[in-house]
Amino acid sequence: MIEWLFFDLGSTLLDETNRVNERIDATAKLLQTDVVMFRRQLNQEAKTNPYVIHIELPNGAIWSPWPEWLYPLYPDAIPVLTELSTRYCLGVIANHGKDTAEVLGIGRFFNVYAASEAVGFRKPDLRIFETALAQANCAPENALMIGDRLDNDIYPAKKLGMKTIWIRQGFGGVPEPPSMEYEPDYTVNTLSDILEIL
Repeated sequence: MIEWLFFDLGSTLLDETNRVNERIDATAKLLQTDVVMFRRQLNQEAKTNPYVIHIELPNGAIWSPWPEWLYPLYPDAIPVLTELSTRYCLGVIANHGKDTAEVLGIGRFFNVYAASEAVGFRKPDLRIFETALAQANCAPENALMIGDRLDNDIYPAKKLGMKTIWIRQGFGGVPEPPSMEYEPDYTVNTLSDILEIL
């Protein structure tokens, strides 16, 4: 029986669209390349690489730094978290800062917050998942991971025996699962769709 729901943050609860677009535009300018062509190349690459926003650039070029501003929550994030928190214990497993959820005003929803900055491991390292499960005192089979990345969220959670929901938002929602190990238990397009499953 599922007792705990663990959420990724970026492109799962947090809408990174504008922040990603700003970084792509700034990088295209640094590369002195056409932004439309650069976006087309990234979209093509994203079909097989959900980490496209961090790919190695030609001739040793580097990406423009991430914009410092924090991006907004998806509009349905708080209603979904509010509903689910009445029936499940909620946690975060994310490659984010130790206080990101608090800064964004959603920290109150989470009983466990396993952020890479706080625990010292980054997804897809299984240790960040194991840390969260240990903090929750929860067996993997009683936990469900919700995230946008097959490689960072779905694959490692499944490897530990957790159930999974893949939310196809952002670049992480572009590729298809490369093998059965990456196949989520459920696939949704928005956070609100999760309420139809749980």
